[in-house]
Amino acid sequence: MKKIFFMFVTLLAASPAFAQETAAAATSATAGLGGAVGWVAFGTALMMGIAVFGGAFGQSKAANAALDGIARNPSAAKDIRGNLILALALMESLVLFALIIGLQLTGAVTEALKAVK
Repeated sequence: MKKIFFMFVTLLAASPAFAQETAAAATSATAGLGGAVGWVAFGTALMMGIAVFGGAFGQSKAANAALDGIARNPSAAKDIRGNLILALALMESLVLFALIIGLQLTGAVTEALKAVK
């Protein structure tokens, strides 16, 4: 876990070095706008990846707990199954909310950049 944490810290610390623009790109307004759209797309893809990973991890843990509960007490399977379906639906809704936010973010930035041009 420590290695993964330090890997992310290193990547975040090194990202400003990659964000520097060349002198020619800094003078051109349209080159900066194209780069902004690319970063928004990258951020949206990263956000969706994290949301999907979290949702899938949560759903797998919920299914594991439900199956363990059914295995221990088969007579409670009906109650456990209903609660499991409700929990899975709520977890999936969070992933869909992330998708909607990502699409709105991408659309809003694209419209703003069109207005600037």
